[in-house]
Amino acid sequence: MSRRPPSRPTSPASPSTAGFVRVRGAREHNLKNVDVELPRDALVVFTGVSGSGKSSLAFGTLYAEAQRRYFESVAPYARRLIDQAGIPEVDAIEGLPPAVALQQHRGAPTSRSSVGSVTTLSNSLRLLYSRAGTYPPKQPHLDSDAFSPNTPAGACANCHGLGRVYQVTEQSLVPDDSLTIRERAVAAWPPAWHGQNLRDILVTLGHDVDRPWRELPKKDREWILFTDEQPTVPVYAGFTPAETQRALKRKEPPSYMGTFTSARKYVLQAFATTQSALIKRRVSQYMVSGECPVCHGKRLKPESLSVTFAGLDIGELSQLPLQRVADLLRPYAQGTAPAARKLSKEHPEKALVMERISKDLLGRIDVLRELGLGYLALERATPTLSPGELQRLRLATQVRSNLFGVVYVLDEPSAGLHPADTESLLRALDALKGAGNSLFVVEHEVDVIRHADWVVDVGPAAGEHGGEIVYSGPLDGLRAVEASRTRHYLFAPQPSRTRPPREPRGWLRLEGVSRNNLRALDVDFPLGVFTTVTGISGSGKSSLVSQVLVELVAAHLGHAPPEDEEEGDALERAEVRTTGGRLVSGMEGLQRLVRVDQKPIGRTPRSNLATYTGLFDNVRKLFAATPAARARRYDAGRFSFNVPKGRCETCEGEGFVSVELLFLPSVYAPCPTCHGARYNAKTLEITYRGKTIAQVLGMTVDTAHTFFTDEPHVLRSLEVLREVGLGYLRLGQPATELSGGEAQRIKLATELQRVQRGNTLYVLDEPTTGLHPSDVDKLMAQLDGLVAAGNTVILVEHDMRVIAASDWVIDMGPGAGDEGGKVVVAGTPAQVAATPRSRTAPFLARELAG
Repeated sequence: MSRRPPSRPTSPASPSTAGFVRVRGAREHNLKNVDVELPRDALVVFTGVSGSGKSSLAFGTLYAEAQRRYFESVAPYARRLIDQAGIPEVDAIEGLPPAVALQQHRGAPTSRSSVGSVTTLSNSLRLLYSRAGTYPPKQPHLDSDAFSPNTPAGACANCHGLGRVYQVTEQSLVPDDSLTIRERAVAAWPPAWHGQNLRDILVTLGHDVDRPWRELPKKDREWILFTDEQPTVPVYAGFTPAETQRALKRKEPPSYMGTFTSARKYVLQAFATTQSALIKRRVSQYMVSGECPVCHGKRLKPESLSVTFAGLDIGELSQLPLQRVADLLRPYAQGTAPAARKLSKEHPEKALVMERISKDLLGRIDVLRELGLGYLALERATPTLSPGELQRLRLATQVRSNLFGVVYVLDEPSAGLHPADTESLLRALDALKGAGNSLFVVEHEVDVIRHADWVVDVGPAAGEHGGEIVYSGPLDGLRAVEASRTRHYLFAPQPSRTRPPREPRGWLRLEGVSRNNLRALDVDFPLGVFTTVTGISGSGKSSLVSQVLVELVAAHLGHAPPEDEEEGDALERAEVRTTGGRLVSGMEGLQRLVRVDQKPIGRTPRSNLATYTGLFDNVRKLFAATPAARARRYDAGRFSFNVPKGRCETCEGEGFVSVELLFLPSVYAPCPTCHGARYNAKTLEITYRGKTIAQVLGMTVDTAHTFFTDEPHVLRSLEVLREVGLGYLRLGQPATELSGGEAQRIKLATELQRVQRGNTLYVLDEPTTGLHPSDVDKLMAQLDGLVAAGNTVILVEHDMRVIAASDWVIDMGPGAGDEGGKVVVAGTPAQVAATPRSRTAPFLARELAG
């Protein structure tokens, strides 16, 4: 940009401010009554350390206000059906155009949501098959709905459009057939009273509940597990089988009448009808899934799959990488394919439709390829995508939409991107800007910041010490702003690595690894050093490290594989294609596995930093040990806001109540009884060194560190949280307010506060995502400390500063998808930087050169 906004407020209609968005008095989260002016039709990047207030300004204020204004133009009845954002804390915003937010969200929780549905490419493809597909002789014409697995017209009747069938078997319902029914041989039945009730009913029905399951007659076993009968019989609770039979003969009054349900009926009904995610997860483990024998996993009816285009049915085409789909469509879009030429002679109207739809599909796929997503297949389920991939899919849709005069608010669009892919991203952002739109981007990646027309640096520090505008203006002006923590990484030359790489103490060898695009791969991971696994997006890094390596090591150590915390039906998730891989050697040097990911530490405001780290347990014990608490016989449980005895009953320990306003967004107001404290009055009468438990939860980690200086158990947790750069967070900050990077660092801090024994393998997937370069320095210091203590650290990473500081680099590629999945080079950073065929090499060489 060539000019700065005027220093004095002027009328929004005046020519001098027509090109600016003016914010006055922004107070969302930690923003301190901020005034700022941002140019329109420009790329504006918001920078600052993690927790400084960037997202509060870009999303919590600017986007929330644009959305609120749009909703005011919507009919009141329709407004009630929309999940509305809250009203931002701001005095005024002038010159704000309509806004579109592209945030870092995890994929939709069902495998029915895919790359094709998110980009709407599937809609065009269905139309192509319907109007221009090759039909078998005498087959009637099918509408486009018949090519969708999510409609009754198209879904395979056998698997309901899921591609997989779910059933129960004797082995899945009775995992250990040496147990008796009394010993819960039928593991699929519910635990506690309900399961006991079913066992008592079997006693009444005359079944032997004390004989090992495998010794029972086959006819009895099958009836117990699979019958649809539901007899209601008298139950004599607490009676032995002999006493029950005597009571039945004498026709004694029973304890109650019980209705029998077979194990299969219970599992399938519970899975289909329960509202509890816990019960759904529990019963799903007793179900087995396999490829649907009718549609062979393609999810569609046979008549839909009989229609082909370019010799492929729609299921086969949807399994191809987008790059291959584009190559296949190009001759049809250009009218040069033999089938297209033949069609133009016989059915010119059909040929025109084929050409037009093919051109549209090709144009949209080209945008996705430019964003480095050509390796994805249309059928790839969104839960398997990273947040960065999902955001770029949505970005590609916007690039093609040709909107004009819109503000796009983006949340770290470079997250998960290799520097080679970042160049493509910047071209896409330039295309949006060139079409007459404004881009407000929250970003840490220096290459994106350097590309900006205008930089807003928020800070100077995080939390209470942030929330101010350190600088707002063209990039070059930031060079002279000493208060900025960002300028050092943009303008000062970075020193190259000085410490020589550490020598491995051994090697962890994997052979025959096959998963996703990895095919019979052999790879060695050094032990006792710091390793980064690099490569462009989609090259196979996460498949190798976060999936195969973690699962093989966990299995060898006798751990259950790390549970995927994705929401949604466990059985609806996309099937993972792992077909091979074994650990050959090196495990003798490892005793523990710790996987630190960016998934939330909890999904409700009740989960917070203090509860997750275990810090709160020690704090509650301190309150329970005070003379006042002991005199009232208050235990540590009294000081938990999750337990009825100590919490405020009005808000049930939430601290706020939701006020429904029908046509307006719901407002969360402080609880009128406890005023946000979460506890009842009696609990708040107890103080520790003059502070109530609610006041302690309101402290930042930094403040609490000073307050608990004489309490070593509490202090240890607080020190580690500060070391990973989270001193600005409040102890009671809800999990729902934390970014993925903050959640990951809380997990790391929780692990670091444990006594270090060495011989642990730490696996982290892109831990620098969402981190300012100064926070990356803090993270690196902690990870280096883990290696110094005798542990092994393996990272999937794109940050060149982190890669340059590694002891060993494994570069995956050379391309993405089918063109990746191989180890291009493994060696020290200097060796990798000198490898011509590596896509990482030129960027790493530049970093090492300083």
